[in-house]
Amino acid sequence: MFDGTQRRIVSLWFPRLASDRALRMHAQNGPFVLTLRQGSANRVHCLNEAAEARGLYRGMPFSDARAYCPDLSSLQADPQADRRFLGLLRRWATRWCPWVGIETPDGLVLDITGSSHIFGGEEVMIAALRARLCRAGLSVQIGTGDTRGAAWARAHHGEDAALEDLPVAALRLDPETVTSLQRMGLRSIGQLADSPRAPLARRFGAELLLRLDQALGRQAEQIGPEVDPPHYAVRMTLPEPIGLVSDVMAGTARLLERLCAKLKDHQAGARILCLSLRRVDRAASDVELRLARPMRDPARILPLFERGVAEVDAGFGIDQMRLEAVQVEPLPPEQVTHIGPRDPGRLDDLITRIGTRIGLENVQRFLPADSHIPERSFILVPAAYSRPERGWVAPRPRPLILFPPEPVVATGHEPPARFRWRGMSLTVGRATGPERIAPEWWLQDDNWRRGLRDYWRVETHQGRRLWMFHTPQNPGWFVQGEFA
Repeated sequence: MFDGTQRRIVSLWFPRLASDRALRMHAQNGPFVLTLRQGSANRVHCLNEAAEARGLYRGMPFSDARAYCPDLSSLQADPQADRRFLGLLRRWATRWCPWVGIETPDGLVLDITGSSHIFGGEEVMIAALRARLCRAGLSVQIGTGDTRGAAWARAHHGEDAALEDLPVAALRLDPETVTSLQRMGLRSIGQLADSPRAPLARRFGAELLLRLDQALGRQAEQIGPEVDPPHYAVRMTLPEPIGLVSDVMAGTARLLERLCAKLKDHQAGARILCLSLRRVDRAASDVELRLARPMRDPARILPLFERGVAEVDAGFGIDQMRLEAVQVEPLPPEQVTHIGPRDPGRLDDLITRIGTRIGLENVQRFLPADSHIPERSFILVPAAYSRPERGWVAPRPRPLILFPPEPVVATGHEPPARFRWRGMSLTVGRATGPERIAPEWWLQDDNWRRGLRDYWRVETHQGRRLWMFHTPQNPGWFVQGEFA
């Protein structure tokens, strides 16, 4: 029996991790596979035991699998979901010991040194671990050893076998090295360990001997436990139900102080916040707040919740409050000087307030674009996800208001002395120009089919300052903008 003084490692291998995860969500009877497109072919990515019994295997074309097994059920594989599921299993495994790492892509490694006696010994602990995983519908092979390499070898190639009797593939070597060793007659770890080291190092490099020494305990191999990402959520259970807006806002203020302190510790700011209010009848209401900028100042965030909280139906009272930062972005500390603006966040707060009513995406700003065409010289973007730019550089003055070209009746290459526009009779006082602008020939634009444009700044006696252009290739006059 293990006395707790010797290092002990447990390796968990889930040979059907992807298919087991899918079957937990979508129960299927009989043969089942997950498919994944590789190149131009759709191939079997993972399969259950019933499909293996029919002769199917990983990597075979899915069309062949359907031909061999007409009653085959299938779903599309989701490797990202598999990785997330393996991460959840890692978190669950920390109940057995604090040192748990991930063996990519379908395994875990546990350092149970000093932990097994809490569960009644190593054998009892392994039996309980296996039973829980089997009840969860997961196929698992468990290997133990004094080293990480030995535990991995037993999990993949024989749980109760002696390390020296296991094949060389159990040393976590690449397939080419395994094939070369087998051709040399070195098929087991024991045969490899008894062979001269110098010829092996010259032929296969240091990687082979490193893996061998790690499995045999001659070379240390650490287990790096995965660090859980910070969870930005706080909760408050109330001794008595509350229903007044002022009371809910007071509770929200206390939650914000705790949450913002945690955000500050990680140099992060909240972009989307969700306040969940649970009533005594177990019904819940959510108040979502989308911020124009990452923030962690409770005094600025709290007033932005007031409108949403006021619309919540408290029923017979609220007995639990939970505040979570759903979306978090980096927010490093900034140097504050006397030169900057007194309150740089007032505009962001205004955008947030307007955005809670009409949507943050509908509060937009103009940004310069790299084009000499007037209508393409700017873009409209949501103000909450952009910063103002100072790169507004134009070769000539541009009008304050720009609109689609509106034709006017006139002839000649210079602005007419009199013309009618939008029902008004206008008389030209002064005209400055022309400024010739050529179309972007590499873009298809129906508005520029008339070709070149000669732009004029026209000041009228009636006070209108217009931006007009003439198309010499297809003669015509148009008004496209108006100066202040």
